[in-house]
Amino acid sequence: MRIAQVAPLAESVPPQLYGGTERVVSWLTEELVRRDHEVTLFASGDSRTSAHLVAACPRAVRLDPGAPDPSALHAVQLAQVFERADEFDIIHCHIDPRAFPFEKLVDPPLVHTLHGRLDLPHVRPLFQHFHDAPLVSISDSQRVALADLDLNWVATVYHGLPLADVPVGKGRGGYLAFLSRMSPEKRPDLAIDVARRVGLPLRIAAKVDEQDRVYFEQEIAPLLDDPLVQFVGELGDDGKWSFLGDALGLLFPIDWPEPFGLVMIEAMACGTPVVARPCGSVPEVIDEGVTGCVGDTVEELAYAVKRLDRIDRRQCRTATERRFSVASMADGYEAVYRRLAQ
Repeated sequence: MRIAQVAPLAESVPPQLYGGTERVVSWLTEELVRRDHEVTLFASGDSRTSAHLVAACPRAVRLDPGAPDPSALHAVQLAQVFERADEFDIIHCHIDPRAFPFEKLVDPPLVHTLHGRLDLPHVRPLFQHFHDAPLVSISDSQRVALADLDLNWVATVYHGLPLADVPVGKGRGGYLAFLSRMSPEKRPDLAIDVARRVGLPLRIAAKVDEQDRVYFEQEIAPLLDDPLVQFVGELGDDGKWSFLGDALGLLFPIDWPEPFGLVMIEAMACGTPVVARPCGSVPEVIDEGVTGCVGDTVEELAYAVKRLDRIDRRQCRTATERRFSVASMADGYEAVYRRLAQ
């Protein structure tokens, strides 16, 4: 098939550092190329891909201090895509609602994978208007906030990893890991509290966006004086796998309806179990007692950490291979493409 993949411009594909959506787009794109599809990737110019790359800007917006208004760049990107629409059998958009208005203006079908949260007030009128746009959710729980609307959900497709590239770690670092954005809904404060209660070192790898800087400086930075806590900053792929693989477990004490939580399957692929709060997709992703444990309170999370040694890291990896491989993700999207392109 001739497939267009439309990625956000905030990060390159794949990201140089932190970034979830663009990383998933990269994994999917490379697998589709490997399966002999003709794939065109619309992304930033510093992206790395075996597909045909069409760039709306030379560099990803977040790491380019001279980047213009992102809305202007996305306008260019959308023009690049839809001026060439007749070259594709399917246009797969990962830019949330930006492409919705083009749905009925071109011949090839569009499908939109929603990567963000759907429970915010401004979201509802948007989906009420574009109720017939073909949508893919990344977890069943992602749909809950809009369950009363008659939306055109065509599938749920879980994210998947190229597992051959992910080494299985032994967890010999003796520490707990926190890998995320430094934001209130990710609850790094709870991760620190859990580590203190169990007396284990905690290493925090996180990016600090400008909108979260005050939160970080006022709420989290004072907690980093604890000798058990080490802030290691933002990691790229080169350091991420060893960071996760050497950890005893990943703490994921979120306080929001997480649509998927890519870091959970990244840790599980390394054989590292996840200890998380049951918000959003967490109960769908974690196989209790096999790939991790779920607890609501700090006390329950601390108890789960103390039982991590009961989880077999090889079984954790095997369960991840069964449910969250890039092959299974690509299978899901190929089924969507075939259905819409009929």
